[in-house]
Amino acid sequence: MNNLVIMKDQQAVTSSLQVAGVFEKRHDHILRDIESIKEDVPNFGEMFFKGKEPDSYSRERKVYFMNRDGFALLAMGFTGKKALNFKLKYIKAFNQMESEVKSQNKLPSTPQEKLSLLMQNVVEANGRVEEIDTRVSDLENNAPLSPSVYSYLSRRINQRVSEVGKGFGKLTPKQRGALYVDINQGIKAITGVGTRSQLREKHYDQVMEFINDWEPSTATKTIVRQQELELD
Repeated sequence: MNNLVIMKDQQAVTSSLQVAGVFEKRHDHILRDIESIKEDVPNFGEMFFKGKEPDSYSRERKVYFMNRDGFALLAMGFTGKKALNFKLKYIKAFNQMESEVKSQNKLPSTPQEKLSLLMQNVVEANGRVEEIDTRVSDLENNAPLSPSVYSYLSRRINQRVSEVGKGFGKLTPKQRGALYVDINQGIKAITGVGTRSQLREKHYDQVMEFINDWEPSTATKTIVRQQELELD
């Protein structure tokens, strides 16, 4: 008895399947009754329209959907106390559904209602804008670094290694390599990436700040100095 009436194509309707189940009749008999009045009702298409619904084996079968007028015309021939009770339930279901539709489509008439609708629309619009902004921001932040920005970061790393390296005197390739390992490990540690090529736009400011403040770890400094002593 649930969902006696549903919304379809912007109107309250029930189906021949639903009617057959409620009134305990065979569906093919309901279809026969509907089609028997087709030729005698000029506006048949305004009250009934064909559709398809799956059966218990997921096979599509023909059904008819009907609005309040179509149901009233069809159920006119259903007699008996039990049938009368079902008709009353259907009438109530149609009334409830149509009442809900009217309340949803009702235009505001008082200043308070108009203001309420305006505020509701503003809130909904702001929500959609915020959602779009969030999505755009996520896309921008997670975009890979452009080749020019990646190249600039690489140059800045070279510059910083050279600046720090001056404190150790003339660096050998091995010493310079130790410093590069240190700064690159630091970048990977603060961003959580596996390689520098995985850096994203959202990492840029953090990485630039780290490069500008970078100093090699005590362990790296010790290694560089030990290599310097080995040369002596």
